Amino acid sequence: MSKESFLVNRIKSVGFAIRGAILLIRSEASIKIQVCLGLIMTAAGFYFDISTTEWIMQLFAIALVLGTEGMNTAVEKLCDFVQPEFDEKIGFIKDISAGAVMLVSIVASIIGCITYIPKIF
Repeated sequence: MSKESFLVNRIKSVGFAIRGAILLIRSEASIKIQVCLGLIMTAAGFYFDISTTEWIMQLFAIALVLGTEGMNTAVEKLCDFVQPEFDEKIGFIKDISAGAVMLVSIVASIIGCITYIPKIF
């Protein structure tokens, strides 16, 4: 059996990652909402002509929310696979994962307020 080249492996990895992102967006209602909010904030960035630094912060916040939500979904799916029945310990793990998304979302909202409130008023 021949070994695949480094480049071929990287291309396959990117393909798997794209497939995972598409599956995440198609299957999870919360990520659909967050993608829509990210698009709205991106449009707002163009409308209000935010600075380069504001763009960096905004894009970082959007990516962090989406990435954390993806990891939360993976944790939940893994927990459901490992223990399909109700389990207090699994519930604790899922709550922590959801809490991480909430914390990141709160900070992203604060970044949005700091960026846009002065431009709106």
